[in-house]
Amino acid sequence: MTTPLKPYETIVDFVTGNSIPNVGAEENRQAVERILVEKKGFPKSALKIDFPIEFSVGSKPHVSAVNIMVFAKGGQPLMAVKCAAGSLGSYEREAVSAARLAANPPVGLALVSDGKSVTLLETQMGKVVGGNWTEIPDFEHSEEWLLKYKTPPLSSKRLDQERLIFRTYDAGNVNVGRGLGSGCG
Repeated sequence: MTTPLKPYETIVDFVTGNSIPNVGAEENRQAVERILVEKKGFPKSALKIDFPIEFSVGSKPHVSAVNIMVFAKGGQPLMAVKCAAGSLGSYEREAVSAARLAANPPVGLALVSDGKSVTLLETQMGKVVGGNWTEIPDFEHSEEWLLKYKTPPLSSKRLDQERLIFRTYDAGNVNVGRGLGSGCG
Protein backbone atom coordinates (compact mmCIF):
# COMPACT_ATOMS: atom_id res chain seq x y z
CA MET A 1 0.00 0.00 0.00
CA THR A 2 1.41 3.41 -0.94
CA THR A 3 1.36 6.27 1.49
CA PRO A 4 -0.68 9.20 0.19
CA LEU A 5 1.30 12.36 -0.51
CA LYS A 6 0.86 15.28 1.84
CA PRO A 7 -1.00 18.14 0.22
CA TYR A 8 1.25 20.91 -1.06
CA GLU A 9 0.81 24.32 -2.61
CA THR A 10 2.12 25.16 -6.05
CA ILE A 11 3.77 28.32 -7.31
CA VAL A 12 4.66 29.54 -10.78
CA ASP A 13 8.35 29.20 -11.60
CA PHE A 14 9.85 32.60 -12.50
CA VAL A 15 11.96 31.24 -15.38
CA THR A 16 9.80 28.51 -16.93
CA GLY A 17 6.32 29.77 -16.10
CA ASN A 18 5.40 26.23 -15.03
CA SER A 19 3.35 25.44 -11.96
CA ILE A 20 5.64 23.64 -9.48
CA PRO A 21 5.34 22.24 -5.95
CA ASN A 22 6.32 24.75 -3.28
CA VAL A 23 8.38 22.36 -1.18
CA GLY A 24 11.87 22.42 0.30
CA ALA A 25 13.99 25.31 -0.91
CA GLU A 26 11.68 26.23 -3.80
CA GLU A 27 10.97 29.77 -2.60
CA ASN A 28 14.73 30.29 -2.22
CA ARG A 29 15.25 29.07 -5.78
CA GLN A 30 12.69 31.56 -7.03
CA ALA A 31 14.63 34.35 -5.28
CA VAL A 32 17.90 33.19 -6.89
CA GLU A 33 16.26 33.01 -10.34
CA ARG A 34 15.02 36.60 -9.96
CA ILE A 35 18.43 37.90 -8.84
CA LEU A 36 20.21 36.17 -11.74
CA VAL A 37 17.77 37.66 -14.26
CA GLU A 38 16.94 41.06 -12.76
CA LYS A 39 20.24 42.01 -11.11
CA LYS A 40 22.86 39.92 -12.94
CA GLY A 41 21.39 40.37 -16.42
CA PHE A 42 21.05 36.72 -17.44
CA PRO A 43 18.23 36.13 -19.91
CA LYS A 44 15.79 33.49 -18.73
CA SER A 45 16.96 31.34 -21.65
CA ALA A 46 20.44 31.17 -20.06
CA LEU A 47 19.03 29.45 -16.98
CA LYS A 48 18.13 25.77 -17.18
CA ILE A 49 15.96 24.67 -14.30
CA ASP A 50 16.39 21.14 -12.88
CA PHE A 51 19.33 20.44 -15.19
CA PRO A 52 19.65 16.62 -15.22
CA ILE A 53 22.54 14.68 -13.75
CA GLU A 54 22.43 10.97 -14.54
CA PHE A 55 25.09 8.35 -13.90
CA SER A 56 25.57 4.84 -12.56
CA VAL A 57 27.46 3.67 -9.54
CA GLY A 58 28.26 0.07 -10.29
CA SER A 59 25.14 -1.18 -11.99
CA LYS A 60 22.78 1.13 -10.09
CA PRO A 61 21.55 4.21 -11.96
CA HIS A 62 21.23 7.53 -10.14
CA VAL A 63 19.06 10.32 -11.51
CA SER A 64 19.08 13.81 -10.03
CA ALA A 65 19.26 17.46 -11.06
CA VAL A 66 21.12 20.70 -10.51
CA ASN A 67 18.60 23.27 -9.28
CA ILE A 68 19.76 25.87 -11.82
CA MET A 69 22.43 25.56 -14.50
CA VAL A 70 23.59 28.99 -15.63
CA PHE A 71 24.99 29.37 -19.15
CA ALA A 72 27.40 32.05 -20.38
CA LYS A 73 26.89 34.25 -23.44
CA GLY A 74 28.34 31.66 -25.81
CA GLY A 75 26.09 28.90 -24.46
CA GLN A 76 28.66 27.06 -22.35
CA PRO A 77 27.79 25.99 -18.78
CA LEU A 78 29.13 28.63 -16.40
CA MET A 79 27.75 27.84 -12.96
CA ALA A 80 25.84 25.06 -11.20
CA VAL A 81 23.49 26.42 -8.54
CA LYS A 82 22.30 24.59 -5.43
CA CYS A 83 19.46 26.30 -3.60
CA ALA A 84 19.49 25.59 0.11
CA ALA A 85 16.96 25.82 2.89
CA GLY A 86 19.59 25.78 5.63
CA SER A 87 23.23 26.50 6.34
CA LEU A 88 25.03 27.19 3.05
CA GLY A 89 28.24 25.55 4.24
CA SER A 90 26.57 22.18 4.51
CA TYR A 91 25.69 22.28 0.79
CA GLU A 92 29.02 23.44 -0.63
CA ARG A 93 30.54 20.01 -1.29
CA GLU A 94 27.33 18.76 -2.92
CA ALA A 95 27.27 21.79 -5.24
CA VAL A 96 30.92 21.29 -6.23
CA SER A 97 30.26 17.61 -6.98
CA ALA A 98 27.21 18.50 -9.04
CA ALA A 99 29.25 21.00 -11.08
CA ARG A 100 31.93 18.38 -11.65
CA LEU A 101 29.37 15.83 -12.89
CA ALA A 102 27.01 18.06 -14.87
CA ALA A 103 29.33 18.54 -17.86
CA ASN A 104 32.59 17.32 -19.34
CA PRO A 105 34.86 19.16 -18.77
CA PRO A 106 33.32 20.14 -15.40
CA VAL A 107 31.47 23.40 -14.90
CA GLY A 108 33.98 25.87 -13.45
CA LEU A 109 31.80 27.44 -10.78
CA ALA A 110 29.32 26.24 -8.17
CA LEU A 111 26.98 28.55 -6.30
CA VAL A 112 25.07 27.83 -3.10
CA SER A 113 22.33 30.22 -1.98
CA ASP A 114 19.31 30.53 0.25
CA GLY A 115 18.05 33.43 -1.86
CA LYS A 116 19.70 35.99 0.43
CA SER A 117 23.20 34.79 1.28
CA VAL A 118 25.49 33.25 -1.31
CA THR A 119 28.72 31.29 -1.58
CA LEU A 120 30.58 30.98 -4.89
CA LEU A 121 33.13 28.18 -5.29
CA GLU A 122 35.56 27.33 -8.06
CA THR A 123 35.14 23.63 -8.77
CA GLN A 124 38.65 22.54 -9.63
CA MET A 125 39.90 22.87 -6.03
CA GLY A 126 36.55 23.48 -4.30
CA LYS A 127 37.68 26.83 -2.88
CA VAL A 128 35.37 29.73 -2.00
CA VAL A 129 35.92 32.65 -4.38
CA GLY A 130 32.93 34.83 -3.48
CA GLY A 131 30.63 35.44 -0.55
CA ASN A 132 28.18 38.11 -1.67
CA TRP A 133 26.05 38.89 -4.71
CA THR A 134 28.45 41.56 -5.99
CA GLU A 135 31.08 38.82 -6.45
CA ILE A 136 28.83 36.62 -8.59
CA PRO A 137 29.24 36.57 -12.39
CA ASP A 138 26.92 38.69 -14.49
CA PHE A 139 25.85 37.86 -18.03
CA GLU A 140 27.82 40.69 -19.61
CA HIS A 141 31.15 39.33 -18.30
CA SER A 142 30.23 35.64 -18.26
CA GLU A 143 32.69 34.62 -20.97
CA GLU A 144 35.56 36.17 -18.97
CA TRP A 145 34.51 34.04 -15.99
CA LEU A 146 34.54 30.94 -18.21
CA LEU A 147 38.17 31.60 -19.12
CA LYS A 148 39.19 32.40 -15.56
CA TYR A 149 37.65 29.20 -14.14
CA LYS A 150 38.29 26.77 -16.96
CA THR A 151 38.42 23.26 -15.48
CA PRO A 152 40.16 20.24 -17.05
CA PRO A 153 38.27 16.96 -17.53
CA LEU A 154 38.30 14.54 -14.60
CA SER A 155 40.03 11.18 -14.74
CA SER A 156 37.74 8.13 -14.71
CA LYS A 157 38.86 7.37 -11.13
CA ARG A 158 38.01 10.92 -10.01
CA LEU A 159 34.64 10.76 -11.81
CA ASP A 160 33.80 7.57 -9.91
CA GLN A 161 34.71 9.28 -6.63
CA GLU A 162 32.59 12.33 -7.45
CA ARG A 163 29.63 10.11 -8.33
CA LEU A 164 29.83 8.43 -4.92
CA ILE A 165 30.16 11.77 -3.14
CA PHE A 166 27.27 13.35 -5.02
CA ARG A 167 25.00 10.33 -4.60
CA THR A 168 25.67 10.31 -0.85
CA TYR A 169 24.76 13.98 -0.44
CA ASP A 170 21.85 13.77 -2.88
CA ALA A 171 20.35 10.77 -1.06
CA GLY A 172 20.04 12.98 2.01
CA ASN A 173 17.91 15.58 0.24
CA VAL A 174 14.45 15.33 1.75
CA ASN A 175 11.32 17.37 1.22
CA VAL A 176 12.11 17.95 -2.45
CA GLY A 177 9.84 18.06 -5.46
CA ARG A 178 11.09 14.89 -7.14
CA GLY A 179 8.13 12.71 -7.87
CA LEU A 180 5.78 15.67 -7.49
CA GLY A 181 6.30 16.95 -11.02
CA SER A 182 9.53 18.83 -10.30
CA GLY A 183 13.16 17.82 -9.97
CA CYS A 184 13.72 20.46 -7.33
CA GLY A 185 16.01 19.31 -4.61
